[in-house]
Amino acid sequence: MELTRRQVLRALGAAGLITAIPACGSRFAQVRLRIATGGTAGEYFRLGRALAQVWQEQLGLATEPAVLPTNGSPANVTLLATGSADVAVSQLDVAADRIAGASSLRALAAVYNDALQIVVPARSPIRAVAALRGARVSVGPENSGVTYVAQRVLAAAGLAEPDDVRRSRLDLAGSVAALRAGDIDAFFWVGALPTTTVTDLAATVPVRLLDLEPVLDTLRIRYPVYAPGTVLAGTYRIPDPVATLLVRNVLLVDAGLDADLVQALTGALFADQQRLADATAAARTVDPRSAILTQPVPLHDGALRWFSADAMA
Repeated sequence: MELTRRQVLRALGAAGLITAIPACGSRFAQVRLRIATGGTAGEYFRLGRALAQVWQEQLGLATEPAVLPTNGSPANVTLLATGSADVAVSQLDVAADRIAGASSLRALAAVYNDALQIVVPARSPIRAVAALRGARVSVGPENSGVTYVAQRVLAAAGLAEPDDVRRSRLDLAGSVAALRAGDIDAFFWVGALPTTTVTDLAATVPVRLLDLEPVLDTLRIRYPVYAPGTVLAGTYRIPDPVATLLVRNVLLVDAGLDADLVQALTGALFADQQRLADATAAARTVDPRSAILTQPVPLHDGALRWFSADAMA
């Protein structure tokens, strides 16, 4: 659903601002935001940079929000919980595991789905997750969403023991370099389809993605937060579609963040969606109808206010 200009202005007006007002006239001019994202080679970082620009312009911030590179979702949630970030991008599986008890974790909006991608050279004999036994595999850096999912997938394939797979903990850029050099046999990645860095790799090194069909049922029974998905033929130049699992991404804030500010941030997310789509193609799917689907993480009161205003528009 494309928002009309009237809808956007009405929602932003409810928060007390007009689109792209000068910083000197904005009630949020002195607000300073820190956005916890991911590795600089990944889509979280690209999304974070675009959000920083959009929020500065739409809210009239005197200072562009700081975009924090991190190892990914678990690190981001920790930064948010300790007050070292104001907004965090996170996989929903990581966020869901952190809301037990009296957690103050809240969602601003769901944005797009990430897909698990297990990348191998096209010439590799490895055809399934179970065939990774004994292989050299990068499972993502410590405290990353990639490692979070990789451990679950390997366990579902019967590879839970530390010595079942020769693991390395590289970020996306390091994983790509190692695969290119022949230093690893495969790497796990959880990110948007397509991920720019993997596309660049595939342009010079033919690759394949492992089909996850044999482990999908086990994973979905154990972890209902995941959904089945398909990587289409042609993505990264692969000849055939492959089954994968999807996990929703959410923008997280603390429950104590000012509700008027959160309402304005939510509205601005949809006011300049093209900027986000230019940064990462997956953001083309950002839609108010699906953006409220953050369960089991509750929406922040300010976000609820914006979505309610939009529904009434």
